[in-house]
Amino acid sequence: MTDLIPPASFRRSAISPAGQGTRRGAPPKLVRWLKFNFVGGIGIGVQFAALFVLKSLLNFEYLFATAFAVEAAVVHNFVWHEQFTWSDRVRSSWRHSLPRFARFNLTTGAVSIVGNLALMRVMVGYGHMNYLPANALAIALCSLANFLVSEGWVFEERS
Repeated sequence: MTDLIPPASFRRSAISPAGQGTRRGAPPKLVRWLKFNFVGGIGIGVQFAALFVLKSLLNFEYLFATAFAVEAAVVHNFVWHEQFTWSDRVRSSWRHSLPRFARFNLTTGAVSIVGNLALMRVMVGYGHMNYLPANALAIALCSLANFLVSEGWVFEERS
């Protein structure tokens, strides 16, 4: 029956031989930050596309369109972060992913939506800036907070 258990070299999250609970092969924070930004860059494309369709083609009000576009990017990013950015830390299954998705939405989703809406209101509503460059700036300003929350709580290492 032990033939069904893969050797440690094939497992996604092998525990260190020192028994300290650290994972061998876990990417350093810089590599994870780069992965986070790669996924986020694709998420920006998702957000811009959704915002453009909702605002320019369907004529939704810019704040309403922004909220829905941000949530589309949040869902996209969660899936990719779980499968790529933090794949060494998490077990992808409905049982584990749904609570993690709730944490992700409550934290990075909230930072993204509230931050984007507030910044868009200031830049577009009061500053009369074009909504697409304003959206790019809002995304950049929320990115670091989202990485820190994701690294420290959403995708934290569990023993």
